Amino acid sequence: MGEIIKMPSGGYNAALDRENNVIGRRIAAFRKERSLSLAAFGEKLERYGVSVGAGAIHKWEKGESAPNAYQLLAIGEAFALEDTASAFKSNAQPALNEEGLKKLAEYRRDLVASGRYAPRRTAEKAIIEYIDMPVSALRVSAGTGAFLDDEDFVIMSFPAATVPRGADFGVRISGDSMEPVYHHGQIVWVHRCESVEVGQVGVFVYEGEGYLKVYGEQMPEEYEMENFTDSYGICRPQPVMISYNRAYEMRKISPEGDFRVVGRVL
Repeated sequence: MGEIIKMPSGGYNAALDRENNVIGRRIAAFRKERSLSLAAFGEKLERYGVSVGAGAIHKWEKGESAPNAYQLLAIGEAFALEDTASAFKSNAQPALNEEGLKKLAEYRRDLVASGRYAPRRTAEKAIIEYIDMPVSALRVSAGTGAFLDDEDFVIMSFPAATVPRGADFGVRISGDSMEPVYHHGQIVWVHRCESVEVGQVGVFVYEGEGYLKVYGEQMPEEYEMENFTDSYGICRPQPVMISYNRAYEMRKISPEGDFRVVGRVL
């Protein structure tokens, strides 16, 4: 690049490089190699987040001021330098000209595209966000039934990604009647509501006992039809609770029984 600098015996010397304005002279040399005016180079730096005018660049080149670390990195990107630090050190090997830099960049792209030489990315430690959710302290039955007290909840923390949207609370399952989909001891998430559709899994309270079952409906037996017939003479379907595990029989809901929907399982 035309400069002659006496090298210190100990290697790199920042004070000597500053005295000889190595960074400024290299910036000027790179800029002129690319036939960029001061204004055009300033516009190029804008693409890399550096807003400086022609006057500021001129001061860099004359050694009246120096770019900060972030500006220097942007300069290296703007000049497509393979090694910015080495390019602005007096004891570095001579930089390639523009044609050489293009060939080096092409070779680098070919190496990366081959898949054999791409750098390994260091796995970043994932930041797990936690959310506090109420969980019933009493289990709902997937078998014989256990009392579910709506007000008896404990607050527990869970990874936010494991709690589905719309969940109001969690309940822990007891029993195996909902195998193989739901398991004994598993916490399931429930959206609080007063009704569920046929075929949906819900949490129900029947005669003071809590259940996790599939909601179903069927026409009542002939001897029970009167109990499900309204004042207009229309026979309503009878609610039933169904288990996934075929070893358990369907549970019919009596019209006189205290049956309510606590929520839908998500």
